[in-house]
Amino acid sequence: MIFLKLGGSAITDKTRDATARVDVIRRVAQEIKAAQVRQPALHVLVGHGSGSFGHFAAKKSGFGERGNWRAYAYTGAVATRLTRILTDIFIAAELPVVALQPSASAICRDGELVRMAVEPIELALVHQLVPLVHGDVAFDETREMTICSTEKIFAYLAPRLKPTRIILAGIVDGVYTADPLHDASAQLIREITPATFPQIESRLRGSHGVDVTGGMIDKVKRMVALVEQMPGLRVQIVSVGMLARVLMEEDYREGTIIRAN
Repeated sequence: MIFLKLGGSAITDKTRDATARVDVIRRVAQEIKAAQVRQPALHVLVGHGSGSFGHFAAKKSGFGERGNWRAYAYTGAVATRLTRILTDIFIAAELPVVALQPSASAICRDGELVRMAVEPIELALVHQLVPLVHGDVAFDETREMTICSTEKIFAYLAPRLKPTRIILAGIVDGVYTADPLHDASAQLIREITPATFPQIESRLRGSHGVDVTGGMIDKVKRMVALVEQMPGLRVQIVSVGMLARVLMEEDYREGTIIRAN
């Protein structure tokens, strides 16, 4: 069982409103299909970030302002447009994806996911389908509304579905001390554990482009907490260009690895 997140930075142009990188999505679909052909027992749950779809919509509409339910509806609608693009491309590549909209059942409390329907995802996996979830809007018992990122969804599902690996595929080759696209001095961090994270945290920077979910720091922090909770789990942060190898080779060690020890 692998959880695979396709980062919004990889499958969209996060500097341009609602701009999907269709060529990248097609290549990813082919690589997942190839991995399943070579490993028939492989179960994959795919999640994707909202990139320049949901993040731009949230910024533009004033999402998060109390009582601004038009922004909630608008941001959710734009986020699902990207899911539709992925679904069509994956089906064309003969990947039997089933898009499961998180906001249909997700309930958050003060920004954290506390309830979400898991049984439809479990049934999809039993029937050899590929569940597709995504960063989405969600009702929040404290804040009225919040953004439920793919990492929050993975952290909620992991203890229930027990993946052996989580792969986060973005635009850069792992976690850096600064944005490597704009800072030549940025250094790749090869490994992060709960013990080393406090020293690393102050050196991390936010994600490239518009991001309303906290950027790279929040992603890493959530994954560190998850491996601490599930010591047998390994999280690997790579570029989407590494995806074919990281899917095929369980001991592939490029990128940044987050693990318990």
